[in-house]
Amino acid sequence: MDMNNYMERSTVLVEALPYIQKYYGKTVVIKYGGNAMISEDLRTAVISDIILLHLVGVHVVVVHGGGPEIGQMLEKIGKKTHFVDGLRYTDEETMDIVQQILCGKVNKSLVSIINNLGGKAIGLCGLDGALFQARQLDEKYGLVGKIVKVLPDVVNDALEKGYIPVISTVALGIDNDTAYNINADTAAAELAVALNAEKLILLTDVRGVLRDPKDPSTLIPQIRTHEVPGLMASGIIGGGMIPKIECCVTAVENGVHRTHILDGRIPHSILTEMLSHQGIGTMFLE
Repeated sequence: MDMNNYMERSTVLVEALPYIQKYYGKTVVIKYGGNAMISEDLRTAVISDIILLHLVGVHVVVVHGGGPEIGQMLEKIGKKTHFVDGLRYTDEETMDIVQQILCGKVNKSLVSIINNLGGKAIGLCGLDGALFQARQLDEKYGLVGKIVKVLPDVVNDALEKGYIPVISTVALGIDNDTAYNINADTAAAELAVALNAEKLILLTDVRGVLRDPKDPSTLIPQIRTHEVPGLMASGIIGGGMIPKIECCVTAVENGVHRTHILDGRIPHSILTEMLSHQGIGTMFLE
């Protein structure tokens, strides 16, 4: 390695120091999904970021989905999936599959990867300690729930014992004797508020909010919450980005200092956003 490479690496480490000091002891909630969850290389990069943040004293909480895995299992058993307003219709049989895949296969796989790479993770779901409590969102969606209460004690206990909590988004029904399927972005935002988190990070398959969806160079790096209605009215924010951004706004308005939409397809996007001057996604703040 030549001297220039040594200097570059030293510069990166020095640049990270004030951010490490800033976030030491603070809680960051990361919603993990999309291509970053499917690709082995990207999955390793994300998990490495999470472990590094944990090792330098950041309290990291991971909330995950598992839509592709659920879809694959439903296809394997010959059950057709249909969506209503972008949400998977969840009947009782589908809900059983959701629990098996989210609380079982996906959750325990992520915990295993983190532990094998030198982290210290523990798997939880929204049923544990009545973490997520929900009512049925609407009959037309089936067993899809709306979170009405979050009891974060089980997550705080895990953090205090030095674990990285990895949480699947199945909720305890308080209006029926059932579990509910919960949107992972919504669950992450609600949990970030309940934990008084410093940051909420949503990993997605897009760069962030773009003025021109076809041009990555039009990324909007920072948006204040009062600017969101105008961006929606102009069509800059639309489609599937609307519910994600509503989650970001809700979190900021309820005490989370910063929320971010990051492209999980970019290796180490979490570290770049959190521990460098650059920042590579869209940040929401008051």
